Amino acid sequence: MMKSVLLAAALLGVLSTAALGDDRYVSRPPVVLSPDLAAPWIMQLNGGNVRPVVYQRPVAYQRPVVVQQPRGLFAPRAVRRAPAAQPASAATSGIPVIRSQLQPQFLPQIVDYQTKEAPGNIVIDTNNRFLYLVMADGKARRYGVGVGKPGFEWAGVQKVSRKAEWPNWTPPSDMISREAQKGRYLPARMDGGPENPLGARAMYLGSTLYRIHGTNAPWTIGVAVSSGCIRLRNEDIVDLYERVKVGARVVVM
Repeated sequence: MMKSVLLAAALLGVLSTAALGDDRYVSRPPVVLSPDLAAPWIMQLNGGNVRPVVYQRPVAYQRPVVVQQPRGLFAPRAVRRAPAAQPASAATSGIPVIRSQLQPQFLPQIVDYQTKEAPGNIVIDTNNRFLYLVMADGKARRYGVGVGKPGFEWAGVQKVSRKAEWPNWTPPSDMISREAQKGRYLPARMDGGPENPLGARAMYLGSTLYRIHGTNAPWTIGVAVSSGCIRLRNEDIVDLYERVKVGARVVVM
């Protein structure tokens, strides 16, 4: 009798253990994913120092401000206020204006300027970060510019060989190699648009790789940051682009 009781108890224990084992996987815990799955993979591929080139800039578009009115049976609906109006020169050209702190001397202005260059030609003073569009009667239209960084300065005389709106960007092979050594990878080609480093317009200088162009980083105006190109704010390059003809003489000093 005692043996039967012990056998029954052992059998019950085995069944209970199996049941618990089955219950253990009835409701499996949720799978929690790391919010950053890229980093482990990059580390496994020995690419922890690899980071893409990101051109950061303030957001040009401002969402409408919604003003909530008091609720009630006859309360008016929410009122939408439009963003502040852009300057006419930018609004008419469809160029988004990116607000940035620009020193007053780099804003477009008409100044006295004595030169032997004919009206319509361009003189670029890289030391002082100014571009002069020569006018008649000893005047010039002056714009602030960004210029070549140390080691990429140049001087000479070229002509505007062609002009392009919202130009594509094809980085030179030496620039791609140079940036890759810093862990930043440039695209082989980038379509024109607001994110493009060449900005809204470009004027190509002779057969060189240099251009006078816009920028997606207007806070770099007045600074030596480029690889030799001359950059203006988008709204300024649009204005200059309309005033300069193909064949215009460009003096860089």
